Amino acid sequence: ENKGMHKFFTPKELINGDVAKIIGDDVKHIYKVLRISEGEKVTLNNCEGIEYLGKVISVSKQEVLIEILEKLEDNNESDIKIYLFQGLPKSQKMDLIVQKGTELGITEFIPTITHRVDVKLKGEFKKLDRLNRIALEAAKQSKRSIIPKVSEPIEFNAVLERINSLDLLIVPYENANNFGIKTLINELRKDNTTNTIKNVGIFVGPEGGFEEEEIVNIQDIDSKVVSLGPRILRTETASVVASSIVLYELSDLGG
Repeated sequence: ENKGMHKFFTPKELINGDVAKIIGDDVKHIYKVLRISEGEKVTLNNCEGIEYLGKVISVSKQEVLIEILEKLEDNNESDIKIYLFQGLPKSQKMDLIVQKGTELGITEFIPTITHRVDVKLKGEFKKLDRLNRIALEAAKQSKRSIIPKVSEPIEFNAVLERINSLDLLIVPYENANNFGIKTLINELRKDNTTNTIKNVGIFVGPEGGFEEEEIVNIQDIDSKVVSLGPRILRTETASVVASSIVLYELSDLGG
């Protein structure tokens, strides 16, 4: 079992034969914080889902060299890919959504500009480096086999266009009474369609919620507008909860 081992991501270009190299921010972390020394075993991921068991050969201030001992068959990814279309919230909330969503198993985060998104926020989301860094750190800690991606923001209508590549688009909405994810999943089970579902979109409104008109447009393209229960959830809570329920019902969350 490799649970207790430290895990690192290094691009596959830096893995040659049976020697891999770690450079960049991780190096300082390895010798200063984790104090990993020569001979210690670590898990290495090539940023594309392939994992290796490795042994540290040398640690310097510039790089860490690792001997690849064997390829691991570990894959901690869910068999369902979740694409979270997140109505742009204030930045600290997006940090939280990316961190928690990565732990849960989300594949991609797509910030989305809907009608009630605060105009000032659009500029904040030009720089996605920080959010992708948060996804990387969370992927390491939660032992993901891939690093989820935080994409460039898209407009509301672009989400409607992307539905063709999804098997299901779920849209939590506070006015959707009496039709929850539980009912939806039960209906899908009755139709025996649950096992064909591989790509799920979850579209969560921004802090002010969706406009009526947006919900009408969403329903026109055969998405499922659902309630998450009688209590109103904040946008960052709704994203985490909706993803959790879907992964619990259709995949491996909950074991």
